[in-house]
Amino acid sequence: MKERFDYGLNPEKLGAVSAYLCDPETAHAEFMLVKSQYQAETGRAAEQGALCYQIRQAFPQGEVTAEEANKIGYETAMRWTKGKYQFFVCTHIDKGHIHNHIYFNSTAADRSRKFRNFIGSTFALRRLSDRVCLEHSLSIVERPKLHSKGKYQHYGQWLGEARQPSYKTQIRWAIDTALSERPADFSDFLRRMEEAGVQVVHGRGGVISFRVPGQDQATRLRASTLGDGYGPEDVQAVIDGKAPVRKPAPERPRPSPRRVDLVIDIQERMRQGKGPGYERWAKVYNLKQMAAALQYLLENGLTDYDALAAKTTGAVDRAHALAGELQAVEAELDKTGQLMAAVVDYAKTRPVFDGYKATRYSKKYLAEHEGELATYRAARAAMNDILAGAKLPKMDALKKSRRELAEKKKALYTEYREAQRQMRELVAVKGNVDHLLGLTDGRVNKAQER
Repeated sequence: MKERFDYGLNPEKLGAVSAYLCDPETAHAEFMLVKSQYQAETGRAAEQGALCYQIRQAFPQGEVTAEEANKIGYETAMRWTKGKYQFFVCTHIDKGHIHNHIYFNSTAADRSRKFRNFIGSTFALRRLSDRVCLEHSLSIVERPKLHSKGKYQHYGQWLGEARQPSYKTQIRWAIDTALSERPADFSDFLRRMEEAGVQVVHGRGGVISFRVPGQDQATRLRASTLGDGYGPEDVQAVIDGKAPVRKPAPERPRPSPRRVDLVIDIQERMRQGKGPGYERWAKVYNLKQMAAALQYLLENGLTDYDALAAKTTGAVDRAHALAGELQAVEAELDKTGQLMAAVVDYAKTRPVFDGYKATRYSKKYLAEHEGELATYRAARAAMNDILAGAKLPKMDALKKSRRELAEKKKALYTEYREAQRQMRELVAVKGNVDHLLGLTDGRVNKAQER
């Protein structure tokens, strides 16, 4: 569970988090504590079956902010679990679309029962999620393709040509290209692989592995890993002319540049008790980050330090300005929504108040309509507070204003996300350059966890 939860709480992905009856950082231990109490009280094995369940809930690009998505995920989880199970909601913003990872304990918080998945639970959950989204004026998938009407597609198939090819696919493409150039022998084949940007790793016993840019763990050259026809003997057969040459892929999309992160202060980590293995890993990690920073500088023409500093400052100022503008629009949108709700309540309860006046404020009438009259007073007070003496706009004007503000918010949020990405990248690059030049001035680097 901790492994799954750590993925959900990854700070590089996380945009918002909320929890119910648990702390996300220690949820794995809290879930197990409830299970041990359940087992002690009932005598039933708590670890049989699922330990916890995960719900994934996604939204179209630009439709919601991370905070809004998190609130919707929390409401969905609360209504799904009926408040009987611990859960927490992690909202991820690392993809083009915002999405929630909802984790809930399979054992009830009061140790009275365990959640058992049931036939049709997927459809029941989807209906609940759609209902919550509709209540918040969000879009839903109106006609989801059922299994009986066609085969489901996994995420990679759904992305189609837009998806990033896997590392193994890139290696297979490189092998096909190198073999199509008719290498003289196996050494010449490996040389051509390196020229294509693929790192050749020589292991014990003559084992050959390949690593493409951005890949952490090298892939071994063998048929069981890369697929039929991609083992050492298959490559040698093509070189010797005993097997046909596969036609290389017509186009090979280049992998996206590796994200630049701040380098690790290795000495500080060693003082904290890290071992030699961590030190070796951190040195390699820092080299990768420095290489990624250098690649970014060259690609963006920022070889002058002053230009890098100026662009970093500009990116930070722009991201902060957009954040302030986004907050102002959200506040205005919230104010408009509150005013519309107050106007609706006022219109509904005004006839009750008029009747109260007609009875000359009868105590009997007040007792019979106390709830409606309280709503009327609250709505009138809210309207006076929001308008602050201004004239009340018509409902059509309020609806139009809300639509315009919502559209502006979506556009601003998309712009802000891109500005925030650029800011983080530039700050990390400049931080690495400062570290290399010894210009940190006692700055404490952002903690990087393996």
